[in-house]
Amino acid sequence: MEHIKRILSFTRRALDDYEMIRPGDRVAVGVSAGKDSLTLLCAMAELRRFYPVPFELVAVTIDMKAGEGDFSAIRALCEKLDVPYHVIPTEISHIIFDVRREKNPCSLCAKMRRGALHNAAKELGCNVVALGHHFDDAVETFMLNLFFEGRLGCFSPVSYLSRTDLRLIRPMIYMPEKDVRYFAKKAELPVLASTCPADGNTQREEMKKLLAELDRKHDGLRYRIFGAMQRGEIDGFREISPMKGKKEYREE
Repeated sequence: MEHIKRILSFTRRALDDYEMIRPGDRVAVGVSAGKDSLTLLCAMAELRRFYPVPFELVAVTIDMKAGEGDFSAIRALCEKLDVPYHVIPTEISHIIFDVRREKNPCSLCAKMRRGALHNAAKELGCNVVALGHHFDDAVETFMLNLFFEGRLGCFSPVSYLSRTDLRLIRPMIYMPEKDVRYFAKKAELPVLASTCPADGNTQREEMKKLLAELDRKHDGLRYRIFGAMQRGEIDGFREISPMKGKKEYREE
């Protein structure tokens, strides 16, 4: 697939730095149908061909409205990539918005989606779940925790879920969102628009806009925040090697 070289560079570095993959791992990629998870799927499928540590790959989509989503284009992509694809029907959307009528649905929604994905991964014989959180997601999450919870924290590059005996990995933590966006467009990935009623009206979206504005005024702010997370070893982040020449990570 064209345009994938840069994507592979970011992904492989994260896999190497954090030893995310072990021999014989069976990895379930959580595919939400957004640009991030589809980019991760393409990167992992390509890396599977030559990465020195052998692993298997499956793709899993949690259908929020059982039977209503059309994932045929994603299924076609998975067939092209030679990755088994599984759609898991759920009533998560109905429970959250129709039954419970949650005013702040994001936390519960995320918890239910995670549970469904982890259960599906176990049923499919996977011991690893890969998620498409990227560099900007990490910075935004850190700042959200600081602003709204008064604590220093973020999701971890690698974590072990003892209750389900799953390892959770995020191979795109070095990858800026602009590179994800560029790849998704050039590769013509079958990105599906979000149908979530709360989409675009969240604290995360507010933080994304704030950081973009501050970064325009203070060039490289997001990279300095990420560097502080590494040096402070926030939730498993660590500064393994200096960020190469900034060019690789900063917007041109």
